[in-house]
Amino acid sequence: MCLALPCRIVELRPGDQAMIDVAGVGKEISLALMEDVAVGDYVIVHVGYALSRLDPDEAEKTLALFAELGQAALQEATSTGV
Repeated sequence: MCLALPCRIVELRPGDQAMIDVAGVGKEISLALMEDVAVGDYVIVHVGYALSRLDPDEAEKTLALFAELGQAALQEATSTGV
């Protein structure tokens, strides 16, 4: 199974690199597979590469769903003693 995440570009760096933000966590990724990316854009990231641009509303909805799933999993683990 593969997982690609919506991430916001926070800084463009030399050599087709960029810094992204995912829930407050920063990571450097490659933009080698994309063109015309700007700070503030949301991109789909898989194994360190931006694959495509994503609509900001869709990115926010997806990130909100991930947060809900994380909270539900935490509550489940807490209630079952796992």
